[in-house]
This record gives sequence, structure tokens and C-alpha cells, in this order.
Amino acid sequence: MPFDEVIGHEATIAALQTAASGGRLAHAYLFHGDVAIGKRLTASRFAQALNCERMETAKPPDACGLCRSCLQIEARTYPDFFVIEPDRELAVPQIKIEEIRNLEQQMVYRPLVGERKICLIDDADRMTIGASNALLKTLEEPPDHSLFLLVSSRPHALPATIRSRCQQLRFGVPSWTRVEAALIRDREKNPADARLLAVFSEGRIGQAFSADAGQLRTRQREILELVNQQTLQSSALLLTAAESLHKSERAQDTLTWLARWIRDVVFVRVGGDPDQLLFAEHIRALEACARQADTDSLLQLLQDIEQTEQQSGRHVNLQIALENILLRLRDAIFPQTPVPSS
Repeated sequence: MPFDEVIGHEATIAALQTAASGGRLAHAYLFHGDVAIGKRLTASRFAQALNCERMETAKPPDACGLCRSCLQIEARTYPDFFVIEPDRELAVPQIKIEEIRNLEQQMVYRPLVGERKICLIDDADRMTIGASNALLKTLEEPPDHSLFLLVSSRPHALPATIRSRCQQLRFGVPSWTRVEAALIRDREKNPADARLLAVFSEGRIGQAFSADAGQLRTRQREILELVNQQTLQSSALLLTAAESLHKSERAQDTLTWLARWIRDVVFVRVGGDPDQLLFAEHIRALEACARQADTDSLLQLLQDIEQTEQQSGRHVNLQIALENILLRLRDAIFPQTPVPSS
């Protein structure tokens, strides 16, 4: 059953199934929530459930995943199913007005095979203003046979007029244990790799399935080398490392990893749940840093890294930002002992 492929979101799926079986489908839905947690997959499986040739009488509605309609929807070749998404090759991926106008021309006609025409708009918040206005006109007077499924991880970036014309369904992040179990069951990962991927992705199932555990461990070792006592206590080594990481275009990624490591140190410092640690396989190194670290300074560093990441698209000098974070991290992990006055 295709809905079984979705990890979590049972309540949301049940709501969709109930609406479908009761003939109370809205003309437009907005699936919103964190990135890579199954929103688009749910939308695709819902389209299959509404058009499956073998499960027409299934209660609640579901799909076989094997009939002609299900396979065509999966391949995006079903004549009554359309997918619009940003052009990923653009520096700033966008959905342009021409794509929405082409969609309008398709949606106005009666469906060729199924009972309705379904349009999935992925990353709908990437629509230009013109595209949003064009879609709004269709949502205000939608054809009776149309169903729009908008997917977004940034619903606040959509115009309020569009949000108000969609039934909104919020998707929560699946628990890490469920993601870990899915990795073991569906991807045949060993328990250690499954745990690492689940914690790294923080429950984002799409990210967990696409990440490589071996590469993550390599990155962990690089971060541990960067934050060891010998490196941190040498300003020259820190500045050289920051320059090298910036030149290799890894400064942004390094800041993200540093934030995860700092968070782990704070967790150990305050006696947090060890299952939440990304660097759990290096618990002794975490404990050694946590014993002498200044918690308030580490928390301030986390806030500053988050702010830097939010401003990364505004011509922030990431090398200088990384240098600043590393130097302050040294002071937070190895606070200077005041020299007593004579």
C-alpha cells in the first residue's frame, strides 16, 4: 500500500482519506511543515489513491502502487496529473508565471481518464509574484474537476490570499526512532548507521535516506580535529583552517557542524539525553570539553551561528565569521584562569 511508504503523518493521511471517502475533498490543500519529512510523498500517494484502478472500493482509500495509473503518476506521465516545481538549476529556484498559465490551460478541460485533474505544486512558496497572482485567480474560481496540492516548508512566504483559499494540513517531524527503524527496515542499514542518520537528519526522513553514514563520520572526524585542544589553542592554526575551509567553500557547512557539536557539549554539560547526541560515538571527547566549558558562552555561540546562517545569502564574509566563531569557541571551551594579583 503506497500510504505505508510514508513514515509518520497518520493523522494527516487519515484526514485526507476521510474527506475522499465522504466526498468532501477541498479544491486545494496546502501541505506545510519542515523540509524533507514526507509532504511531497504524501501528496503523490494521495494522487495515486484517488486514481488507483485496483483499489477503487478500498476503505479507507489507498493505492496498490502497481496498476497503470499508479505507475504513471509515479513516473509523472498520467494525463490528469501535473507536477510543477522550481527550476533547480537557477541560482534562486523559482516557479514562473508561464508555468502557472500553462497549467491553467490544462486544468480548464475535463479529465481524460480519472474523475479529476490533480496538480501538485512543490515548493509552492517559490512562485514569483506574477505566478502567485495567476494561481490565485484559478483558486478563486476553480474548475469542479480540479484538485490542487500545494507543498511548502515556508508557508509564511506564500501570499495570505493563497493560504486562505487552501485547506492547510501541517506535517510534523517523525520521531527519530521511527526514522531509525525505517532505515533498518527499508534501506537495510545497520543499527549504528541508522541511528547516526536519524540523529543527523533530526527526523527529516528524506535527508536521512539520502545521506551517507560513511561521509558523516568523515565529517565528524574533521570537526573533532578542528575543535581539539591543540588546534583551538593555536590562533594561527584556527585562522589557517578558517581560510582553507572558506576557499574550499565549506565554511557554511562547517558552521552548521560546529553548531551540532556545540549543542552536544551543552547537552552533556547539563546532563541531557545521550540519545540526542550526534557525536555520541565520541562521548569521551564531549565529556572532556563539557567539564570545563562555559555554558552561557556556548549558548551565545549557537545563537550567533544561527544568525550568521540566516544572513549567509546577504554577502556575509563567511571566513571572518568562521574565524570569529572559532576564536570565541576556544575561549568558551578553555576559559582563561585569572592570574592572581601579587
